[in-house]
Parts: sequence; C-alpha cells; structure tokens
Amino acid sequence: MTPGAANRRPRRRAKAASRGDPPDGGLASGRVTAPIWLTIPTYNEAVNLERIVAAARAELQRIAAGGYRILVVDDNSPDGTGAIADSLAAGADDVEVLHRPAKDGLGRAYLAGFALALAAGAEMVIEMDADFSHDPRYLPALLDAIHEADLVIGSRYVPGGGVRDWGLLRQLVSRGGGLYARAVLGFDVRDPTAGFKCIRKRVLEAIDLPSVRADGYVFQIEVTYRAVLAGFRVREVPIVFADRAAGRSKMSARIALEAMWLAPAIKRDAPAAVARAAAADPSPINS
Repeated sequence: MTPGAANRRPRRRAKAASRGDPPDGGLASGRVTAPIWLTIPTYNEAVNLERIVAAARAELQRIAAGGYRILVVDDNSPDGTGAIADSLAAGADDVEVLHRPAKDGLGRAYLAGFALALAAGAEMVIEMDADFSHDPRYLPALLDAIHEADLVIGSRYVPGGGVRDWGLLRQLVSRGGGLYARAVLGFDVRDPTAGFKCIRKRVLEAIDLPSVRADGYVFQIEVTYRAVLAGFRVREVPIVFADRAAGRSKMSARIALEAMWLAPAIKRDAPAAVARAAAADPSPINS
C-alpha cells in the first residue's frame, strides 16, 4: 500500500455491545492482523490519547515492527476522545478503534477489546491505561518476559517497582487491598490489582473470560487468580506507577473497597469457572 491519505483503504469504526461481545462485523474487510494487540480503554482521555498512542507506537515499532496493533476502546467519551481515536486510526494502519455505546466499566471495556483482538487472531494482548500511569517504556520488558510466562504483570510491589505522586491514603488502600486479596485467595502475586499486563491468548481462552467480574480492581484480581488456578505461569516485572498528570482519575475508594469484599466470592466461584473452560477445551495448557 502506498503512503498518503488518498491511497489509504477506508476504515470502518467497529462497534460492540456493552457486555464484551465481539463487535458486529469485526475488523474492516481485508485488514491485516498481528500477533500483539495493545488494548487501551478510554473515557474522557482527549488530553492524553494522541501522546499515549504515539509513545506506545514508538516502543512497539522498535521491538515488534509490523507485528502489533493498538486498539483504542472508547466508551462514547463526551470530550471527543472517540473522534480523536478515529483520526489516529485514519492516519495509521496500526491503530484500530472500538466504539462502545456508553460508559460501562473498565473490565467490560477490556472484555470487548479482548474479544475483538482474539477474533482478529491475536496471540497476546496487553492492557494499558491511557493516562501515562502505565509508562509505555515498560512495554519491551513485558514482551520480553512473556517468552517465559503466560501472563506478565507490570508490578509496583516487586523489587525495583514503586509508585510516584501518590498520597498516603491511596498507598494504604492499594497495598492493603493487594495484601487482603493475596491472603484470602492464597496466591503469591505481589501486585494482584495491577492493570498493566501482557496475557497470552491461551490464558484468555482457558479462564472463562466472559464470566469474570468486570469492575476495576475486581477484574484485575480475578483474571490473575483464574490464570494461577488454571496452572499458567505468572511473572511480575517492576514498573514505577505514576499518578496521572492530566485528566481525571476514574478509580475511586468505592471500587477498591468493593474488590476487597468480593475476594471471597472470587475464591468461591473461580474454580468452577476454570473447570468449565477446561471441559470446553481440554487441550494441554502449554500446547
């Protein structure tokens, strides 16, 4: 394909239902897919989107040129984020946009994005926030570690990791929530609420993904816990998590506390969910 807007193939906006179903029609007809899909959920991120996509593209182009796609999943942002995403996609073959009809939670945005990526042939998906709290410079570390793991977590609480520009209350809520989840669920993941992850396709197919609880920290905890239950290799690599410099955070104390009181329900329900997925596809984990 020759460069230039006049020679670009028209791009279609994919739309999905709010429950994480694959979008009707999927990707534009004939679109070339890639093994690595970076999923960035957005709601009112107009101030950050162009910069985060540019920074992520620079890292991915350096280590996986031609082998990645960046998927923006926008929840009908009233600040014009979706239009910015469409403009980015119109000017670059490595950017896709999934428009959802309304704000329906971070977890459901990820579920919809994962469904689209898997339908398009993704072998691994990466979760990343749009606000630079997840620095794209860590993408090479996640992708390097995935060669020896099935799920890689960008972790604040392993040696070399940390947080920046957080108040004491937020630090206590984050650390306390993580320690509580680890104690209740009995698994040795230092940062179970982390949302910067690289996940292999086989993990997503083996954990009954549609039944995962889909709110904030709960979603992150349950995806990781189910992966551990299913016998997958989980690895944590250190990152420094910085508070957003622009825009408004969507995380709240209510969401964090909800994750804590739902941990017993995760422990109760996750084994059956993993068993259902195994019964549906009994192939070996590392096949």
